[in-house]
Amino acid sequence: MESFSIDEVFLDMTGTSLIYPDPIQTAHEIKDKIKNELGFTVNVGISTNKLLAKMASDFEKPDKVHTLFPNEIPVKMWPLPVRDLLFLGKASEKKLTEAGMYTIGDMAHARETEIQVLLGKKAGHQLYRYACGIDDSPVKAQPEEAKGFSVETTFNDDIVSVDQVLPILLEQCDVVATRMRRKGKKCISVSVTFRTLDFKNKSHQTTLPNATDTTDEIYKKAKKLFTESWKGEPLRLIGVALTNLTDESFEQLSLFEDNEKKERKRKLDATMDAIRQKFGNDKITRASIMNSNSGIARKARAQMKNEDEKPE
Repeated sequence: MESFSIDEVFLDMTGTSLIYPDPIQTAHEIKDKIKNELGFTVNVGISTNKLLAKMASDFEKPDKVHTLFPNEIPVKMWPLPVRDLLFLGKASEKKLTEAGMYTIGDMAHARETEIQVLLGKKAGHQLYRYACGIDDSPVKAQPEEAKGFSVETTFNDDIVSVDQVLPILLEQCDVVATRMRRKGKKCISVSVTFRTLDFKNKSHQTTLPNATDTTDEIYKKAKKLFTESWKGEPLRLIGVALTNLTDESFEQLSLFEDNEKKERKRKLDATMDAIRQKFGNDKITRASIMNSNSGIARKARAQMKNEDEKPE
């Protein structure tokens, strides 16, 4: 069994056919037992891979069992709008519909290179495979060790000033640092990515003298990276990534830093993490973000509201 989100799991039934010969009957038994014993309803999707099972589970609700086997893709999946394809966001939907691809079937019947030109080589390859119903990822009981933490936000409106960027950048640093602290990690490298109107990504990275997990320190590095590398051209995407992770707790104190102030900031992060863990990610945020008058920053906060609940 693999956790997919806060309220979804994948269950691999391989090798259990002698005990559970009918997967549809088994799905109904699981669904009904949850309802009778726990008092709430669930949908169950059944297929031969995780993608199709997930797509099936999102069909008509509530309290249903749906199948989406490979032979059912043309009838059940391809007529759906492209927005219903797993992991396909609003920005990608807009690009596809503007290119005349309105359904998942339109994507599946296009050339993969067409999708890659619109969505990028890596994302285009993955989403084209998904549109064809292809997913080779195994069900993993234990998640893989994260190699890094990152977040990106795409915008429909041009970002043209530093005042627009900085609240977004701070929110992103807060999101990825929170996720990293929950895993008990610290980072040695911080990178900032931004995309210009010609769809070219530019990425800049710096290495820290000591591993850190404090939001403020990460934000200062990200802010410096951005302000030194951005030439003022309109932007449509901003992202932050934390890499070169370590769980080393040792930290060399500097004679030139206010170590007491640093400790206060670490305690602030811990307090905010505890509140978010108990009451939800949207229950507390930093005043400098809340005070931002940027409509784009507010959209960014809305997009990232549940970012740290997504699978790594």
